[in-house]
Amino acid sequence: MGYHRAGFTVTGVDIEWQPHYPFGFVLADALEYLAEHGHRYDAIHASPPCQDHSSLRSVSGDHGSGHLLDATRAALVSSGRPWIMENVPGAPMPAAVMLCGSMFGLGALCRDGVWRQLRRHRLFEHHPDVPAWPPYTCDHRGQPVGVYGNGGGDPMADRRSRRGYQAIRSEAATALGVDWMSMAGQSQAIPPAYTEHLGAQLLAHMLAG
Repeated sequence: MGYHRAGFTVTGVDIEWQPHYPFGFVLADALEYLAEHGHRYDAIHASPPCQDHSSLRSVSGDHGSGHLLDATRAALVSSGRPWIMENVPGAPMPAAVMLCGSMFGLGALCRDGVWRQLRRHRLFEHHPDVPAWPPYTCDHRGQPVGVYGNGGGDPMADRRSRRGYQAIRSEAATALGVDWMSMAGQSQAIPPAYTEHLGAQLLAHMLAG
């Protein structure tokens, strides 16, 4: 959605069907599709599975897909197109830009009357010729709103825990800036504000070139 708002026509590719995806969609192995069709696109964004790099790996276990980060990077470089690749803090991406919800004023007024920040940190590695920088530095204030899991149980239950405040679906939708996803989708999503910001820089670079 962020790239769409920045001015791109978007096609999504995933090995699993995504019934709520709002743009053109191709059901395929992303790396195979990239190798065969990547040259047809003006730019490419990739988000390889991140579970093996997540801070929650100790809880979820070895996902077995960590190798896809290097494989995706190699495929992006081979495509010859401008590219951006996203993953979580902890992923081996030393040249990446980190974005945070606090840089964009993202958050939600929660059902207990407290406004909480979204602080979903994500790394964005990019083609060396593509400019990418954050709009501001992180500005963490107050409590964060957590968007994870399935939103859990009774929406009237106390949602504060030792992991922090866990959003219900409507709060997560507001915090992320999405309203078309399930809670499971929201728990994995990048806020469109992130890719709109990067997409605007990417498009300006492409038009200037």
